[in-house]
Amino acid sequence: MMTFTEKLTRSIRYSNSVLSVGLDPDPGKIPLPLRQQFDDTHDLVFEFCRRVIESTKSEAAAYKPNLAFFEALGSGGWRVMESLLEVIPHGKIIIADAKRGDIGTTAEKYKNAFFDSLMVDAITLNPLMGLETLDPYLNDSSKAVYVLTMTSNRGAADFLQIPAKNRATLGEYISEQLKKKQVHSKASIGMVIGATQTEASQQILKVNSDAHLLIPGIGAQGGDPVQLNEMLRNHTGLPLINSSRAILYAGGDNENWEELVAVKASETRLQLDPITQNYITTE
Repeated sequence: MMTFTEKLTRSIRYSNSVLSVGLDPDPGKIPLPLRQQFDDTHDLVFEFCRRVIESTKSEAAAYKPNLAFFEALGSGGWRVMESLLEVIPHGKIIIADAKRGDIGTTAEKYKNAFFDSLMVDAITLNPLMGLETLDPYLNDSSKAVYVLTMTSNRGAADFLQIPAKNRATLGEYISEQLKKKQVHSKASIGMVIGATQTEASQQILKVNSDAHLLIPGIGAQGGDPVQLNEMLRNHTGLPLINSSRAILYAGGDNENWEELVAVKASETRLQLDPITQNYITTE
């Protein structure tokens, strides 16, 4: 069984890409030509995401389904999610963007749901109830957690950017603690670092330079790939850089929306290519 790091390395190398495509399906934003073909919202969402995956699979190393958009569909949303995971090409990293964070048996059940039932490769977690909330996820070397450390939204200033425990920011303290926890963890412990927070993230990455990264914020939120490349210059952990809305809805309501999604994914991958080449290694 491959470790998560081995799977991630292989996916980046084979796709020649660090791009993660976020699956955030909002039925009201799905292209009109497709909406007109389906009366059932669950079927519509599945088909939209399936076509996005098909249009972007040559450009992406990973897919990041956002659980909120599937949970909003009710009980059928979980079935849509299960069906979608079956059509994501083998070898792509699948990250459940769930942002869970709870203790004890509750965390164990979340782990069962995502790692044992859905069998995703990784999950996003919120550490603010304490680092013990990570423990149930850390016993499988083929899995990873991505812990919110310096998020891309403005609200990061409310908590993650304020001083804590004699560190410049709470994010820096979390980063330091994750590095310590990795020593005793079978699973990979990665960090979520916002592409719009390059300045605030510099010290965080310096403290924990080996951690794998999930970096949202380059698309609709306006993160700059050039600044990201500079930020990652000395970082040895492998990055996945996510774009969701900018790719998903690149086609608008045009008849050829799938082609436009593919073009946007290709453009994004090429923008990230200087970063990708820093992490491509040979066997």
